[in-house]
Amino acid sequence: MKFNHTVTERFLRYVQIDTQSDPQSSANPSTEKQKDLSRLLVAELQAMGISDAFLDDYGYVYATIPSNTEKNVPVICFCSHVDTSPDCSGKNVKPLVHKNYDGRPIALPDNPGQVIDPKDHPELLNHIGNDIITASGTTLLGADNKAGVAEIMDAAYFLMNNPSVKHGKIRILFTPDEEIGRGVDKLDMNILGADFGYTVDGESTGHLEDETFSADGARITIKGVSTHPGFAKGKMENAIKIAGAIIDRLPHNTLSPETTEGKQGFIHPVRIEGILEGVTIDFILRDFTEEKLKAHAVVLESIINSVMPDYPGSKAELKVWEQYRNMKVVLDNYPNVVDFALEAIQRAGLTPHRSSIRGGTDGSRLSFMGLPCPNIFAGEHAFHSIHEWVSVSDMEKAAETLVHLAMIWEEKS
Repeated sequence: MKFNHTVTERFLRYVQIDTQSDPQSSANPSTEKQKDLSRLLVAELQAMGISDAFLDDYGYVYATIPSNTEKNVPVICFCSHVDTSPDCSGKNVKPLVHKNYDGRPIALPDNPGQVIDPKDHPELLNHIGNDIITASGTTLLGADNKAGVAEIMDAAYFLMNNPSVKHGKIRILFTPDEEIGRGVDKLDMNILGADFGYTVDGESTGHLEDETFSADGARITIKGVSTHPGFAKGKMENAIKIAGAIIDRLPHNTLSPETTEGKQGFIHPVRIEGILEGVTIDFILRDFTEEKLKAHAVVLESIINSVMPDYPGSKAELKVWEQYRNMKVVLDNYPNVVDFALEAIQRAGLTPHRSSIRGGTDGSRLSFMGLPCPNIFAGEHAFHSIHEWVSVSDMEKAAETLVHLAMIWEEKS
């Protein structure tokens, strides 16, 4: 097959649209500006001939690539998210294409001293001779996940313009708010109407992720004792100091993102807010098994129990809630979903790698909502930072993988 890729030009357009989500917002989607990109995607899908493409009130884009085969093929879904991380600015992104990368550090011109160095990003050395896209040094790039969005759009464009390539019905889904853990909160599974899915939100070339963290959120709410500081002796119990004591007793050399790797989980404080009288501390808890995840909550409870006797007039309450679970629990029951993707990666001329991810995708929750959904590489690297980068060749290979995947489902049905 001959591919005339549109993925790069699409990506360069999409990243210039600010779609940052907001964890402090209760709206759906959390920011209206996410719909700016979603409306563009609907227009581009309709221009391809995908007439049913639409954007709902909650910021979801649904669309259908119609089947062109007489076979009864399961409906598959390709999914990516439009929002970018709140961790780093996504406003006024200036994408830069570094042609024929030569293996040297890449200086980012709008922020002197910011350099993407292969010493810190060794994957760059696998892309010597390829075109690399970065931001200019003051924002993230947005490859997470606009690379995935552009790759799905490129694959859709190819399939709509090459009717000789046989495939079943394919549903396209673009979600908001994935970066703040709410990517499928308002998704209508009946409207989606798919049997199996694939998120396109992974990192290195050729990787397929069928295992994620299991994730819980946690909040410690502290109620201290407030009184006038001039008359506070023996009376005041400062909730800010109580919070500091709790944070200080977190494990220093283990159970944190900065001290773990591989299959090791962590307890990670992500937000603290309050005044003398009351403080809240928000955490994310992560691990690959339910048992270990629950053990992290026990650690927090034990820390609270060790701190609070020093503050007899105060109270501290721990609340834990489920965010998502390890998709492998579901995917192990549907081996073809993973096997077909690995074969598609191979057909695209790559060496497939089956791996786990120290994170989650919309696919984590979709799998437990009845849509078994592993994660295909998108080529994004150093996401959530101003050092974010992506390779044009990776994006093209991801788009080709999606086309081959559609063909494989048709062939084997």
